[in-house]
Amino acid sequence: MNLDGGPRHSGPRATSDVIVIGAGLHGCSAALQLARRGLSVRVLDKDHVARHASGVNAGGVRRLGRHLAEVPLSVASMEMWHHIQELVGDPCGFEQHGQIKVAESEADWAKLTLRAQQVRDIGFDHEELIDRHELRRLLPAVADHCVGGLISRADGAALPYRTTLAFKHAGERAGVQFHEGTAAQGMDRVGQTWRVATSQGLFEAPVVVNAAGAWGGQVARWVGDEAPVVPVALMLMITAPVAPFVQPVVGATSRTLSFKQFANGTVMIGGGHMGRAWPESNRTDLDFTKLSLNARIAAEIFPIMQDVTIVRAWAGIEGRMPDDIPVLCQSPRAPGVVHSFGYSAHGFQMGPICGVIVADLVIEGRSTFDLGAFHIARFRS
Repeated sequence: MNLDGGPRHSGPRATSDVIVIGAGLHGCSAALQLARRGLSVRVLDKDHVARHASGVNAGGVRRLGRHLAEVPLSVASMEMWHHIQELVGDPCGFEQHGQIKVAESEADWAKLTLRAQQVRDIGFDHEELIDRHELRRLLPAVADHCVGGLISRADGAALPYRTTLAFKHAGERAGVQFHEGTAAQGMDRVGQTWRVATSQGLFEAPVVVNAAGAWGGQVARWVGDEAPVVPVALMLMITAPVAPFVQPVVGATSRTLSFKQFANGTVMIGGGHMGRAWPESNRTDLDFTKLSLNARIAAEIFPIMQDVTIVRAWAGIEGRMPDDIPVLCQSPRAPGVVHSFGYSAHGFQMGPICGVIVADLVIEGRSTFDLGAFHIARFRS
């Protein structure tokens, strides 16, 4: 099977202990952790580091609102984010101003109350209900109809492109070799070695990490695994600068919104409205009707935004799973293959810990986390 439609190549062979397919944040994080444990690692990417979702997402660093199966991983990853400079030698633009989900009605408040209890029931207390008074203390510009919210005070945001490059550069310092412009086109196993055919020749290693994002399902099929990845294009907008009025990252409970203001006054608006992804040609198309709706929601929750100018909009390609949680496991069919993809548009915050988990799966054959919910076998007919 072929990833990009090009022919297989049998040119010069490059060997290593591990091949990582995909140079997004998760691929770079896994490569860094593996190299720091003494393995030789090559990372292959058909484009360049952070070309897709890892470089153009909203940069949310949140535990708030996670799928319950993800919460333990997200909490562990947040500990790493609070020491991110020690990890990769760069602060990554990380700021900790909290993340808030706003309740616009009593029905929203009931949903948030239930959610906070569910998180407490599994042993965590980082999601805290806040009443109308505390909401307005934290968000003075919020609309009058908002009745409260749910906050994770130690959450925040970072700069995605800078972060992914920081992981790449840390990996290079640890000995990782990056092969950009190198499209994986197929793989087979000879003895104990995987051979990955690419547009730039043959790469060999006993272990392959599938961190191919929206293309992760295709790589999985090469080794007999099945994962119904849907390529999606989540849209974001940025505004002209306005006077500072909000520090936390803000979302809505029953409507699609993610909202934050940068130090230069510009405001990013997103949250999950989707354009169209064309992974075969690396292209995304924007849906301006949905962008207009996204902007209107932002203005209804923050009336100060009603006359603000939108400067530009964009979308990156990400892989989404039917249940909105990733594939993170050893392959059940292919010895030496580890999957880490399908983060469904919210994998940025979990990048640091998932690199550790992948390294544990490669070296120890297991993880200290319960990964049952993330196993690729859940998609078998």
